[in-house]
Amino acid sequence: MQTASKKVINGWAMFDWANSVYNLVITSTIFPAYYEALTTERKEGDVAYVHFLGREFVNTSLYNYTLAFALMIVAIMLPLLTSIADFKGNKKSFMAFFFTLGSLACGGLYFFKDAATLWIGIVCMIVACICFWSSYVFSNSFLPEIAAPEDRDRVSAKGFAYGYVGSVILQVICFVFVMKNDWFGITEGEGSRISFVAVCVWWLGFGYFSLSRLPKPLAAGSNGSQNNFLTNGYRELAKVWNQLKTMSLLKRFLGSFFFYNMGVQTVMLAATLYGKSELEIPVVNLIIAILLIQLVAIPGAFAISKLSGKIGNFKALMIVILFWALLCVAAYFVPKHDIVLFYVLGACVGFVMGGIQSLSRSTYSKLMPETKDTASFFSFYDVTEKIAVVIGMLSFGYITELTGSQRASVLALATFFVIGLLILYTALKKQQATAK
Repeated sequence: MQTASKKVINGWAMFDWANSVYNLVITSTIFPAYYEALTTERKEGDVAYVHFLGREFVNTSLYNYTLAFALMIVAIMLPLLTSIADFKGNKKSFMAFFFTLGSLACGGLYFFKDAATLWIGIVCMIVACICFWSSYVFSNSFLPEIAAPEDRDRVSAKGFAYGYVGSVILQVICFVFVMKNDWFGITEGEGSRISFVAVCVWWLGFGYFSLSRLPKPLAAGSNGSQNNFLTNGYRELAKVWNQLKTMSLLKRFLGSFFFYNMGVQTVMLAATLYGKSELEIPVVNLIIAILLIQLVAIPGAFAISKLSGKIGNFKALMIVILFWALLCVAAYFVPKHDIVLFYVLGACVGFVMGGIQSLSRSTYSKLMPETKDTASFFSFYDVTEKIAVVIGMLSFGYITELTGSQRASVLALATFFVIGLLILYTALKKQQATAK
């Protein structure tokens, strides 16, 4: 196949530009800090507690449990939805539905003002998380349709680079509302709530722009058999599953991806609360660190893409995974209030963050067979990711409640990276044996 035109490639990359603002502003910077401030009803030492649904939670653990619940819903429903989308050839409609609803949920966070409206914050968190990841899998599934195998590492890296640039631009705008709130005659909290609305507008507007540039996907099903979309969706899912079971190299990669991505996504989701609650880094410095991570991630994504071109995808991933494990160990030893060391750690995380996400996506697309069922195949990739994140977030929250410290939770994440590294090594040996 030939790689699509520059217009199509850039349009696809613009979806990362559109939806990455959710990942930065809502899951990584402003919302976690805003949530932590509003949910500190009482404190015992360094641990803050909040009441929800008749039970008292460690507030950071409630945050982790909420995201884990949302990701579990994604893992349950997405395989069927993607198989229906493949069968009918309407994954663009699914993309539009999810990013529209997700952006509106981000706007709904504006009404989360205090502990009494915590339920609004929790509901909007769940809806936005479900919609972000659901729209993302449909976007990912376009990669094998618009890029030739030899170009997928580069195109995938371009998408992540667009995402990092776009999210940083909006983050800076939101930063002004939060940190220079007196310029606008508003409180810091109101500045945060305006930021949530800004995410809504950005995600919605650029999402539809991206959608207008994407090609119409081909339907995998025949025109004469589309009456019962639910039954046909299950059949399409079963067909893809049967193909997947016979592909030993792809299965090994997914096994490795399950474990190392458990660590990657948990670090990304829990980093801000770890910095604020455990290391007691001021909010201003936290946001600066997150911006640093995003900026460093851009050259990191391209550098690791080039590395994979020289030594192969599996070897490049193994080097990056090992580096992630060492970063978790290093994070365990970072002392409280050490802003400089926190910046250094953040820069290191940023460099490998973009690379491991970009390279994982393109590696999976290369291991896939040529098929019209791209969304269904990517749903298995996404479900593997989501179940991993659910386990990672639950583990992180449970260990924090058990030990009263997030440091032990961070150290435990290194184990996930090591397991993923070992499984990927067996995949590399399998690939080398097959090539002989």
